[in-house]
Amino acid sequence: MVSKIIPSHFLEFFKDLDKSPKKLYYKGNLELLNKRKIAIIGSRKMSVYTKNCVLELANLLKNSGVCVVSGGALGVDISANKAAMPLSIGIFANGLGQIYPKSNEKIIKELYENCLALSEQEENYIPQKYDFLLRNRLIIALSEAVVIAQADLQSGSMQSARLALKMQKPLYVLPQRLKESEGTNLLLKENKAGLIVDFKDFVSNYAEVKDEEKDEFLEFCSKGVSLDEALKHFADKVYEYELEGKIEINGVFIRVLV
Repeated sequence: MVSKIIPSHFLEFFKDLDKSPKKLYYKGNLELLNKRKIAIIGSRKMSVYTKNCVLELANLLKNSGVCVVSGGALGVDISANKAAMPLSIGIFANGLGQIYPKSNEKIIKELYENCLALSEQEENYIPQKYDFLLRNRLIIALSEAVVIAQADLQSGSMQSARLALKMQKPLYVLPQRLKESEGTNLLLKENKAGLIVDFKDFVSNYAEVKDEEKDEFLEFCSKGVSLDEALKHFADKVYEYELEGKIEINGVFIRVLV
């Protein structure tokens, strides 16, 4: 499936940028652009705690009808994009004829088919380092608010935070331990970001909160089961959920992480 150029009226989302895009390419469902949209971005090297928070928040936004925007990169971005499917928008620095990073290929292809992928670049463009910063400005401009889940002091996520503040977008961070996310902790110290201490309370600012539907597999695992038992009853979900960070396989046992 070759990417197409989005209708020009959708470029209105980006009109306040200093360098607004003249055209954008897409694959997927353009109807997602008409929904309320929250960005969740952050470190490629996130902690397990951050990943669990991102999965829970993105899933709650999705269940409440809010679309999650992120960058499809390693770490926070791809976790947010995956958890929010099908209400998920990925914005890429590469042309959509390329898959980058390759390690996220399966999820990115799902974005192409079932969600929405956007890029400023032509089909087979290979991204340069500066293209990722240009990509970030599109994520910020498209979103109603920005959540930075985890960030180092010198990082693209912190540059995105500065842009969000410049564009007067509400900026939020997660509670983090000392020295584990110095960038977001600095934003809190300087009163530049709000702290999300209750996911339902945060989501209620943008939609009527709808709790996640009960997950039969996770409920089964929460009772304390062996890997063999889980494979016997839910063979198709065990390794999928492990990949998504919802469970952890410890030897012959399974531990629920979300």
